Parts: sequence; C-alpha cells; structure tokens
Amino acid sequence: MNTADDAAVYRLSPDLAVAQTVDYITPLVDDPYQFGRIAATNAISDIYAMGARPLLALNVVAFPTEALPMSVLSEILRGGSDTARDADVRIIGGHSIDDKEPKYGMAVTGIVHPDHVLRNSTGRPGNRLILTKPLGMGIISTAIKRDLAGPELIARAVAVMTTLNKHAAEAAIDVGVDACTDVTGFGLLGHLREMTAGSGVGARISVARVPVMDDVIDLATHGVVPGGSKRNLAYVEPFVTFDPTLTDVQRLVLADAQTSGGLLLAVAPDRAAQLCDALRARGVPAVAEIGELVDDSSGRISVTP
Repeated sequence: MNTADDAAVYRLSPDLAVAQTVDYITPLVDDPYQFGRIAATNAISDIYAMGARPLLALNVVAFPTEALPMSVLSEILRGGSDTARDADVRIIGGHSIDDKEPKYGMAVTGIVHPDHVLRNSTGRPGNRLILTKPLGMGIISTAIKRDLAGPELIARAVAVMTTLNKHAAEAAIDVGVDACTDVTGFGLLGHLREMTAGSGVGARISVARVPVMDDVIDLATHGVVPGGSKRNLAYVEPFVTFDPTLTDVQRLVLADAQTSGGLLLAVAPDRAAQLCDALRARGVPAVAEIGELVDDSSGRISVTP
C-alpha cells in the first residue's frame, strides 16, 4: 500500500492471496438503478486492477430515510445486485446508516495467486501504456448536475461507467502486463504519477492519443469542470512537463476525476499489439496506446500534443 495501489492484498498460502477494497460514491445520475450499477462497477474495479477475481461484496449504504422513499433505495440496491451478478460476485451482507445525502458502494473481496498480482509499481522503461476507457466522466457528471447534459450524452456516459473492467483485466492477465492501475478519482495524470513514482520510471504520453468522450472538450471549454479535477491538476503539475502548446482545457481533461474509469496497463513493447488485439476481441470501451514509460527515476511525466 506504500505505492498507493488499488487494493490490499494478503497472502494466505504460497498459492492463494485475498484482495480487498472498499469504495462508495454519491449519485452521479438521477436514475437510482443506474447509480447503483455505476457505484458497484466502480467498487469492483479495484479488484480487477490487482489481477484478482472478485468473489464477495458487502453493501455500504447511506440514505436519507425521511427525505426519499425507500423505493429509491431498492432501485439503487437492485442496480448494485445486477452488476454484482454480472461480475460473478455474491453480495453477502452490508451496513446502512441514515444520512442527508445518498451514498452507495461496496466492500469487495477477491482472490489471486500471490505470484500473479498486478501492481502499479512494477512498470519498466519501454513499457507501452494502454488505456481501456475514454476520459471525461467527471466533467460529464458536473454537466448532469448543472442540467447541461442531454439524454444521449448521459446514456453514453452511463454505458462506459457501468462496463466492468473484467474483460480488460482478463486480457491483461492472459497477455501478461508489467503494471496496472485503474483510472478513477485522481484522473489519468494522478494515477499515472502513482505508477511512475512507485516504479521509479518516467512517462511520456500524447494528448492526441488519449480517448475522450464526445462533448467533453466543449463542456470544459465553457467552464464545466468539477473542483476535484482542478485540484488533481494542481497536485500533479509539479511532476508534469506540459508542451507549451497544450491548452488549459487539455490539461484539465487529463486530470479529470473519473468514476469507474478504465485500466491503465503497462506492457512490454513486443506484447503491446497482442494486448490491444485481446482487448478489442473482448469489446472493451477503448483500446488506446497513449504513450510509454521511460528511464527517469524522478517519475516525471512528459505530455506532448
């Protein structure tokens, strides 16, 4: 955990370890069923990011029992249950409290062979960086809260956020990657910085190669950016060298706080094409080679057009 990895892993025996994580979020969409699906997908993702197979989950619930009907909570839990079923995860209990703002997530337990754990701290110079979902979920979520997102954009964002990283993780395990993390609250740059710092390498990425949801650039240009994304950029800027031609909007999108984002995979150059083919065959939302890790013990990230 000293490299800010995605989940805790505890070895039980020479050939078995458990992976454990907990995550919960506030509503990103008005539909309680879809909110439940997004929250569950987001929570389970950390297990996939460790190369583990999720098995069990406990629901974590905060709900305003006097302000909202219990039917809303039922729909949230139904969404979580359906996602858990899709992930072959059994929900075996949970805990709830009365709170002014709804919150939902899961504590998730998985299993993995101790020798096959994927980490964010084992990248190597020359590794190609592959991203499996487009960016922009934080900006779109802000647009939804401000009633600036239309039904089509919301539907596309929900489709991405409710796509489990199960198939992306399977491809990563089958092909063999050197390092892995999922892109969530700290944004692409924040999680890439965790990878470079933990691995003792640098990184070089190209903005043109990074997949971004449609309408996100336009929304950000008009100031629709969450505070968390701005804080992410302020935090990571000292560790990043931006090409001077890059705009403030481009920089913010790279730091946009994601919910249920994709996996960021570091793979040997001679396996990059095989990994991309495996990801495409499994129908992941995006398959983008966005850059590479480089020999730089400072962990610095270079961002080019």
